[in-house]
Amino acid sequence: MGETNVSTREGRTAAGTSPLVAEVQTRPEGTFVRRLRTPRRPRLWYELALIAVSYWLYSLVRNAVPEQQAAAMRNADWIWQAEHAIGLAFERTVNHAVNSVTWLVVGMNYYYATLHFIVTIAVLVWLYRRHPGRYAAMRTVLFATTGLALIGFYFFPLAPPRLFDGGGFVDTVLVHETWGSMASGDLKHMTNQYAAMPSMHIGWSLWCGLALFTLSRVPWVRVLAVLYPLATLVVIIATANHFWLDAVGGLLCLLVGLAAAYAWYGTAPYRLPRSAPERPKGARGTARATTTAGEPESVKSPSGVGGPSGVGGPSGD
Repeated sequence: MGETNVSTREGRTAAGTSPLVAEVQTRPEGTFVRRLRTPRRPRLWYELALIAVSYWLYSLVRNAVPEQQAAAMRNADWIWQAEHAIGLAFERTVNHAVNSVTWLVVGMNYYYATLHFIVTIAVLVWLYRRHPGRYAAMRTVLFATTGLALIGFYFFPLAPPRLFDGGGFVDTVLVHETWGSMASGDLKHMTNQYAAMPSMHIGWSLWCGLALFTLSRVPWVRVLAVLYPLATLVVIIATANHFWLDAVGGLLCLLVGLAAAYAWYGTAPYRLPRSAPERPKGARGTARATTTAGEPESVKSPSGVGGPSGVGGPSGD
């Protein structure tokens, strides 16, 4: 196939900056792999089914891991001693201080139990509606992050501080008789209590913050994007659900998820075009789309070349 020019709507030639653009220019059109890697408008029924099945599998695998109490306690003691060795074993101090303020700790218990799911789902919906061209890549980051966490749950069972014998931590849910943890009270038999490393409260909150900060142009939304994972870090420590090293594990999982998405799409998710062409019904793999008026649009490249908002970078909300 001859040389392919990526053109803007005004007919000017623009050079692609993404590895995926170069692949689009050199690989035969219509190949299966290229179609998979090209951003397309997500389908609601498919995304709902994928999220439902994925979460079911996540819960099944996470809870099927044997509750190795002895190993979990040994690992918790190792984490606690390691934090003491570097002079950063501050979780118990924070836990006791917050526990003395009833209204604060009760609010944190409910924060821990609810926002983890509510905010993550809300960001997924926002991406689906406002950034369809970037949705699949950001969803890939989330799924890869969570999948890696399952490996951690299996190979490194870890007792959370509130269950760590001899740690002197307060289980704030039990003490204040609130609903704030699936692993406390009557719900403790429904989930694996020793799946604390890495912390997916941190992994998911960082994912939410990253999506909102890089893709939104509303100042107060970007502020919340920074504050949300920071507040989550305080909550997981204050309620004795995680050591701070669990949060580091969650961050590392997210970085691997970002690397996986970058390797697949050839660029960072925020650099993909905000809009995405409809999935072709006739000629599969076509590189050109048309507007509602029939005017040719540019190739939607991952680097944003030729997109409605120009070359590269996220568009504002």
